[in-house]
Amino acid sequence: MNRSRIALFLLVLFILSGVFIWYKSTKSQETNVVSTAVIVETPIFNSDSAYAHIAKQVSFGPRIPNSPAQIKCKDWIVEKLKGYGWQVKIQEFTSFRYDGYKMKGYNIMAQYQPQIQKRILLGAHWDARSIADKDSVDKNKPIDAANDGGSGVGVMLEIARLLSQTTKKPTVGVDLIFFDLEDHGEPHDFTGNPSTTSWALGSQHWATNIIPENYRPYYGILLDMVGARGAKFPHEGSSMQYAPGIVRSIWATAADLGYGNMFIDEDAFGITDDHTAVNEVGKIQMIDIIDIRPENGGFDFGSFHHTHQDNLSTIDKSTLKAVGQTLLQVLYRE
Repeated sequence: MNRSRIALFLLVLFILSGVFIWYKSTKSQETNVVSTAVIVETPIFNSDSAYAHIAKQVSFGPRIPNSPAQIKCKDWIVEKLKGYGWQVKIQEFTSFRYDGYKMKGYNIMAQYQPQIQKRILLGAHWDARSIADKDSVDKNKPIDAANDGGSGVGVMLEIARLLSQTTKKPTVGVDLIFFDLEDHGEPHDFTGNPSTTSWALGSQHWATNIIPENYRPYYGILLDMVGARGAKFPHEGSSMQYAPGIVRSIWATAADLGYGNMFIDEDAFGITDDHTAVNEVGKIQMIDIIDIRPENGGFDFGSFHHTHQDNLSTIDKSTLKAVGQTLLQVLYRE
């Protein structure tokens, strides 16, 4: 064999070797993207029970500040938590709406297994919006707020019930914070200068006056609008700013459970929500699971947002199941 043939032979051998190495590498990468996560044993989230918790809130009427419905719902939440054996604290405060209206608020803090040092915080707001500013009728009347408020509370109360009854407990402590006065910022058609501090008043107060004293959870998860039919939960922008690793870990857990169709791997815009003050003032990492739907190349909150259509008819038990079961898996994996 002459030198040119030898050189050609070596060149072909080199190319074939490279193709083989590339193929093996590609197959290895394909194998690595397949989830090998072990699904840990947790209680089974009961979406019927969570739905009943939402229906009970709606039955009181809109939970707007300074109303009998507010007091009735507050007392009911506290009674349920104490009945499940959780330690409960009520934080009373006064705040002012964007138009100067004075409001009395009640943040409700509940703790399970308070002796455990490593703790995870779940949060939601329990008030209802006092106006239907995105509706075409009865714009100045309060809404049922079955999804925007009621759904997060329903999921959290069901988790409280399950943890109190199961014999297999998570190794972390679990805390629940029910924020009041979240949903009373400026109307959708407000013509003045909007304020970034007119929303989420209860969480602003709690973040400035954290109870219990010296409380420092490992991280927090906020639930806002987590029960509607067709819900989509992208990566909320501020959450990705505050705690991207926590977001990706929770979304991966949802995918492991088969809920990747709801917990979508897309980045949405950031919003001012109850997690804002918790991160910026309280210095506690908290992410937001919130229904923000892809629409016309962007994202939107859904047609029923801040309208009278936010009633029990919007609630889908399969959405409640996806969120609740994902949260239980997150807690038990810690």
